[in-house]
Amino acid sequence: MAGTGEKKARDLRTGVALLWGERDRPTRGPKPSLTPQRIAEAAVGLADAEGLDAVSMNKVAAAFDVSAMALYRYVPGKAELVELMVEAVLRDAPDLAAEAPDWRSRLTAWARSCREVYRAHPWLLAATMMRRRLMGPHQLAWLDAALGILEPTGLTAPQRHQVFLLVMGHVRSLAQQAADFDAEYERQWLDLTGELLTRHADRFPALARAIGAGVFAPDAAVGADADPFEFGLSRILDGVQVLVDRPES
Repeated sequence: MAGTGEKKARDLRTGVALLWGERDRPTRGPKPSLTPQRIAEAAVGLADAEGLDAVSMNKVAAAFDVSAMALYRYVPGKAELVELMVEAVLRDAPDLAAEAPDWRSRLTAWARSCREVYRAHPWLLAATMMRRRLMGPHQLAWLDAALGILEPTGLTAPQRHQVFLLVMGHVRSLAQQAADFDAEYERQWLDLTGELLTRHADRFPALARAIGAGVFAPDAAVGADADPFEFGLSRILDGVQVLVDRPES
């Protein structure tokens, strides 16, 4: 018998049905005035303004002037709500019709579109941690688009998936840096690091030379190197191109 404080296991099938619009509407009680999608959109607005931790059934319910219990007729709990939120912000998979037909141009456009979603919704990082959450059709459409772009390359299915993970990891890494950025802390860090390296340059000569060359200065880089996202993405795709061009062994 489960203990009093033990957490109840999720019903994953109910979560899947909710994400895919296959859940039956409530049959008891008054006629439904809300939908899971409307609830998710309200939660997205709250997360955009205050962060994912601020999202609760009580706060979302207040946006509709109803009780939290009223929301449970549509969404079983916080985990399902977060999954619906992810679906809501990934509703528009990138349209690549106007891009050049080569895989590199299309994957670059895909990655840029993905970055924009993370920029608009920084909480998406926490909502899509590597732990396996349920995914709905919108989230899977982004994955499907990336894998489809890579099909003409001749890479194997596992290789195409690894390329997707590399690009996705780059997008998330830069999104995390942007989310963590604090201008005042950055200024203090640069000042203190500069002072340390001035005193201990002989111990860390390569680092001292790099800092002296201005690599950490916000306006030091020029050209393609000025944008860490574009620089890193280009280097990743350069490596993929080598793999694509590699002759059969």
